[in-house]
Amino acid sequence: MIPLQEFLKSAERTSHLSREHRLRIVEQALLLLEMNYVHLPLKQAMHAINPIQLLKLLKSRLEARSSKLEPVMQFHNRLLNIFASLRDVHTAYYLPAPFTWKMAFLPFLVEQCFEGPDRTEKYLISHVMRDKLSKTLPAGSTAALFEEGVEALYWNGVALRRVIELNGENQAGSNPEARLARGLDNLTVRRLDAMLPPDEKWVDLTYRSKAGEVLAVRFQWWVYDSDDDTPAAESEKKRSAIDIKKNKTNQFKKKFFAQPRPVKVRAFKENFYAETRSVGGREYGYIRLFSFQLTDHPKVVDQFVNEVRRIITDADFPQEGLILDVRGNPGGKIRAGEQLLQLFTPNRIKPEPFEFINTPLNLEICQRAPKSYELYRWAPSIAEAVQTGATYSMGFPLHTEESCNAMGQAYYGPVILITDALSYSTTDIFAAGFQDHKVGEILGTSDNTGAGGANVWTYKELIKALGKGASARFKPLPNQADLRLALRRSVRVGDREGRPLEELGITPDHRHYMTRRDLMENNPDLVRHAAQLLRSKPVYALSIEPVKGRRAALRISASSKVQKRDRRREISRVDVFVSGRPQNSLNASRGTLRATTVTLGKSRHADWLVQAFDRDNNLVAVARRQLSSPRQ
Repeated sequence: MIPLQEFLKSAERTSHLSREHRLRIVEQALLLLEMNYVHLPLKQAMHAINPIQLLKLLKSRLEARSSKLEPVMQFHNRLLNIFASLRDVHTAYYLPAPFTWKMAFLPFLVEQCFEGPDRTEKYLISHVMRDKLSKTLPAGSTAALFEEGVEALYWNGVALRRVIELNGENQAGSNPEARLARGLDNLTVRRLDAMLPPDEKWVDLTYRSKAGEVLAVRFQWWVYDSDDDTPAAESEKKRSAIDIKKNKTNQFKKKFFAQPRPVKVRAFKENFYAETRSVGGREYGYIRLFSFQLTDHPKVVDQFVNEVRRIITDADFPQEGLILDVRGNPGGKIRAGEQLLQLFTPNRIKPEPFEFINTPLNLEICQRAPKSYELYRWAPSIAEAVQTGATYSMGFPLHTEESCNAMGQAYYGPVILITDALSYSTTDIFAAGFQDHKVGEILGTSDNTGAGGANVWTYKELIKALGKGASARFKPLPNQADLRLALRRSVRVGDREGRPLEELGITPDHRHYMTRRDLMENNPDLVRHAAQLLRSKPVYALSIEPVKGRRAALRISASSKVQKRDRRREISRVDVFVSGRPQNSLNASRGTLRATTVTLGKSRHADWLVQAFDRDNNLVAVARRQLSSPRQ
């Protein structure tokens, strides 16, 4: 790592772009936004913008050979501003070398909290690189008092809230909550190929010490080369839905600021951790889902879902309430998010459909892409748009409904989901599915999620999809510059069927205002709030086990624990289906079905489905089991 000033001096010598290279970037950006970008009509309507005209004007000025080329950083700034106006994290321009993979940072993190009955907003220093990067800390008498828990007040003399707002306006958050959250998240860690370097070479931070003194300390910006995980490796996946910029920021913060995690998880430790949290004498399961970003191995999503299933069905894991925390999760594999939902609900999961915008180029891509891309399903409806005038194609899910329900429910206690304005992309889709399938309530630390409703495609992936004819449309970008865009948008199912996820996001059922204790002591008040919401919910149990020595028999038991006022939510009956056909119906007494043996008969193979219903005939629990018995 080197000081920002030193990096910029080097960058000035190596970042030149010729007129032809600039034209190439602008022309390709114009093509993608005009002919591929799925959210263009929505963005133009909601933000009153005209990015197409701005790109055309920039192109015209570059084509005027008599005009003098502006400094290259001004050119980058124009393009970044055009893409930022879309308010779409999926759709972005990434600067060429030497900015690729570089991170500018200050050696501390700032987080927001609220104090007192009037919820006074404050910004605390939550982490400092004191141990790992002590050489980046400033010297001086006040430096020793700069520590975790002090309150940040001013940034170069400007109130910190205002600095965060200004920084957020340069971010692509699609709603005010997301922009403010991104302004804070990128305040001290900035990906240099996705945003311009900081204007200031150092920051004079005014803060209030724990003793109440108002002090100031100066920090210089540093630059870190994070080429251990390249943008191509992060996002070159046809069905990914991820905030690449946030993903990279998370990786940096994990590398230099992360605390040790619990070790219950055997695999996918980069994606989640699990632990037990005690609140008011009662134990709750807690799972923090950091990312849905997985490798492209065909079986890895199933392995991921199975690992979560293993955790939540473990005998030591609390079964009377589960807290799923997806704050700051940038997304990843859409299939991972959609398949995970089935573990927490008896309801059948319906995957979200995805739509193209109807253009000749999208039609060409769908018709010419290799069959493995599975784009041919969208081609007929795009072709029909010439006659129908429809803006969007028909919607199709990226994965089958069967794959989203193959495992079935595994957790029978109540579940609550915690979100924030940095929950994005696949995490938005996961939260939407959680809400649309009535899995449980959502507790937000912001008033909305990041509202990213699409899957992101890289420029290289578009070229691959178009095949041999790609060279007539797409030209190579110079010096590792890159473009990414939202190609297909997702729309919701259930009660909100057809509603776009982009811009609108998911509104939580309840709001939690983060406290100082939450920031400094592992979220105790947040967990307590979630536990209070879980405490009043019904808790069900449903078990099916093979009977030893019996050829085709299962022992079934069920129970329910509800509040006195909710007696109608007790289990009243359990229905048994074998290979899709009704086999038996068992009555429960006072919400409980004692262990009962059900025999299949002479059949050697069976797919058992057991469903529990409450007194109002609502489905409350489901269990499945594949059974094979020996030949007679």
